[in-house]
Amino acid sequence: MAAAPGEPVAAGSAGKARLAPESDPASMAPGSVYLNPANGRNEVIVANIKRTAVLIGDSQSEPEAGWPRQGLAAMGYNVFFCGRGGTGFVAANGKTGNYIDALQRGDWKLPYGSPALVVIQGGGNDAARGATDAQIVANAERLISSLKQRYPGSKFAMIGTLARGINYGGGRRSQVDALLGTVAAKHAIPFVSAGDWLTKYDLAKELADGVHMNSVGHKALGTILAARLKELGLEAPAVPATSSLPVG
Repeated sequence: MAAAPGEPVAAGSAGKARLAPESDPASMAPGSVYLNPANGRNEVIVANIKRTAVLIGDSQSEPEAGWPRQGLAAMGYNVFFCGRGGTGFVAANGKTGNYIDALQRGDWKLPYGSPALVVIQGGGNDAARGATDAQIVANAERLISSLKQRYPGSKFAMIGTLARGINYGGGRRSQVDALLGTVAAKHAIPFVSAGDWLTKYDLAKELADGVHMNSVGHKALGTILAARLKELGLEAPAVPATSSLPVG
């Protein structure tokens, strides 16, 4: 029986017909799922992978208008989101595992190819659910290792945990933000600390609830994030100029 698109066919099949060729990812429509023979994982075809930022995150990043997405888009990236609200480095939401478990189980799929940037955001749910420093660090290490193995040619960045600041009631959220900063530094990954942004930029008044922003807050934080990404030299790659040679 012929294989489904993207499914490898074993050499020496007993079938009389010629073996069906494997799907060419370059010919597949964006959004298609491709079984990558290099790692045996299903991956998603993305239209412009060289200007794509893969964003792994929680409910701060999941909304289309979430501030992490807005900040990345302002830097010229097409954002491909992986993750779910209610999850984190240790925290799961009942349907989807934490970041590393979700990746390994296939709860969500990474894009095929080599994205320009891979961003890991989060920590808020880990703070809320009592994850220990050791648990957070261990799973963050596993996630970084897996992603760097998958995307050796991509740039990486981490965005910490949005909070009020350690001296203004930030509590465990600010602590987790600082902890993630140490993990990022160990792996030489640029880190954007958000552990005091709500007070530093007077944005606590734009909270829609205890931890999530309203539309005004998302826009403000997106602008702040874009500025930090620019400072870190993480703008999207320039679009190649089109030829202006005359025709004929």
